[in-house]
Amino acid sequence: MNFCSFIGVELKKIRRSKILLILLIPVIVMWIPSIVNSQMIFDTRGISITPENNFFIQGFMGMVWFMIPASLVVCTVLLTQTERSNKGILKMLSLPVNTTKLCLAKFTVLVLLSLVQMAMAIGAYYISAAIASQLLGYHLMLEPLYTCRVVFGIYAGAIPMAAVFWMIANLIQTPVFSVGIGLASIVPSVLMINTKIWFAYPMSYPFYLLMVEYGKAAEGVYETQIAWLPWLPVAFGITVAALAVACVRFGAAERRA
Repeated sequence: MNFCSFIGVELKKIRRSKILLILLIPVIVMWIPSIVNSQMIFDTRGISITPENNFFIQGFMGMVWFMIPASLVVCTVLLTQTERSNKGILKMLSLPVNTTKLCLAKFTVLVLLSLVQMAMAIGAYYISAAIASQLLGYHLMLEPLYTCRVVFGIYAGAIPMAAVFWMIANLIQTPVFSVGIGLASIVPSVLMINTKIWFAYPMSYPFYLLMVEYGKAAEGVYETQIAWLPWLPVAFGITVAALAVACVRFGAAERRA
């Protein structure tokens, strides 16, 4: 089987699962408060930011800090546990398949699921902005090109984090511990973005990118330039290292059994 065939098989496995619903729920939950409290976007507390930019940034803060990383944690565990609960991993490993390709195919599905959630977030933003615009009598919707650029930039920044979570899920067989470690790693991201070594902590990447956009929209709030060096080489190295470990550990417990 080639790599695309592996991905096709993995997508069929999750077609009837509730993963997409799990991805949609946090998106809805995060945007409802933005509609309910939309009148507060005019209270910028002296910060020079337009209401439409304030609505966009504030709405996405909860998403990039917790909901997107948490969704990745849950999806990694679901992808691994679905195989183990149905003994699908044993069946796959009994066949003459390339386990590295299989592991990377599952990771690719995880990344695709994250992409779907980002698309949901964009849709939820425009629905919320349209409703809030009607309530306030003020046009809050930003240009689609800008919105897509920012959101998919955040998506790209989340890939190293997804690789780390995928590694954790393959290293730790117990779902409770795997989820616990993943969720606990999200909390320090707010602190890490304000340190000089933020680039060494992949869980902080999405929040850092949003804060850079915040700095561009509100002068003097945050830095406006992305420190590409040493970020890109470090992010690439972390992603490759995490996937290498995941591939080595993929199905290790089942092979021993």
